Amino acid sequence: MFDIKWIRDNRDEFDRGMTRRGLKPQAKALLALDASRRDALTRAQEIQAERNKLAKEIGAAKAKGGDAKALLAKVADSKDAEAAAVVAAEAAAAALDKALAGLPNLPAADVPDGPDDAANREVRAVGEKPTFDFKPKQHFEVGEALGLMDFEAAAKMSGARFVILSGALARIERALANFMLDLHTRDHGLVEVSPPVLVKDAALYGTGQLPKFGADLFRTTDGLWLIPTAEVPLTNIVADTIVDETTLPRRYAALTPCFRSEAGAAGKDTRGMIRQHQFNKVEMVTVCTPEASDHELERMTNCAEEVLRRLGLPFRTVVLSTGSMGFGARKTYDVEVWLPGQGQYREISSCSDCGDFQARRMKARCRSKGDKRTRFVHTLNGSGLAVGRTLIAILENGQRADGSVAVPDALRPYMGGLEVISKHGDKTN
Repeated sequence: MFDIKWIRDNRDEFDRGMTRRGLKPQAKALLALDASRRDALTRAQEIQAERNKLAKEIGAAKAKGGDAKALLAKVADSKDAEAAAVVAAEAAAAALDKALAGLPNLPAADVPDGPDDAANREVRAVGEKPTFDFKPKQHFEVGEALGLMDFEAAAKMSGARFVILSGALARIERALANFMLDLHTRDHGLVEVSPPVLVKDAALYGTGQLPKFGADLFRTTDGLWLIPTAEVPLTNIVADTIVDETTLPRRYAALTPCFRSEAGAAGKDTRGMIRQHQFNKVEMVTVCTPEASDHELERMTNCAEEVLRRLGLPFRTVVLSTGSMGFGARKTYDVEVWLPGQGQYREISSCSDCGDFQARRMKARCRSKGDKRTRFVHTLNGSGLAVGRTLIAILENGQRADGSVAVPDALRPYMGGLEVISKHGDKTN
């Protein structure tokens, strides 16, 4: 969300940012709506002032015993004119708010320009890609061969893009979530939160999913929404509040189920667990002062990467181009894990600095001690990690020729010492 006064004062900078986002210049149309709003408000104020003048004239006329009918008629007409001006101002304001709500955040200066992910820039690559003396399988081939991953049974009860995990795969999914939460809370200092997974319209508007991306979400019959990510409830903890700057940064982590309709994903990742309607994810959210957000983005990205380092999974980190970033982000790092079954890197975490974009929508501000002035906080979010996609990476990188899968050392304490997942019986030393 943008401040129309800032756009008025920085018209060229705003339009350059929109152009970098692949949009045509927006300032002219926005400022025209703002001018209509302000003109209508001015008319209403002028009419009110004229009516106040008429009221004095009516009082004077009555005091002299004169006829005030004509003046009273003018007052009645002025009330109608003022009401019309107020309606016009409200309509222009609503149109302006709607237009502003549909515009993405401005990209940071160091974000690479480009229309899509082809313009993303690799920052670093970590870990050695595994080599196999057999053709590596994709995760769903490994999981189905183990008899522990069932898409058919899930489809019977829920439809496409669902899965049932059982046995050791269900256990390792739970182990991954616990491992991630322990790492982030114990080693990275994040505060664990258990938030609602059903939220109101305002919460999704605050983080930017509404009104533009309603088709990507699931809505209940009583008007609540299933969250697409814990970013929504975690970020909204500070909605409509003024926080003491001495309490910042606030760093949160939460494990929740996430729900996405995958609108527009027809034909994409139709097999397997890459793109599901329901999945578990550990989400990180940071609320900080404007001065700290650049540092916090680097810190958050390192937290996501550390999960993969501990699991021994090869990955790379890329900074997204202007055409590849999400709606609310000003800068985003994608962490992509190597999937040998697919022979490519796939996103497993997106860490984004939203600046004050969400804070303006949520009215989330901060104030330093002894200062009467407030300013908008900055918000950041990132996966730490998507649990299902991490499981996919373990299955594909840890697969063996006999169909078994090696359990990463870091997860074995969470798996009762289990070292290998096998169709013929899991192995523990």
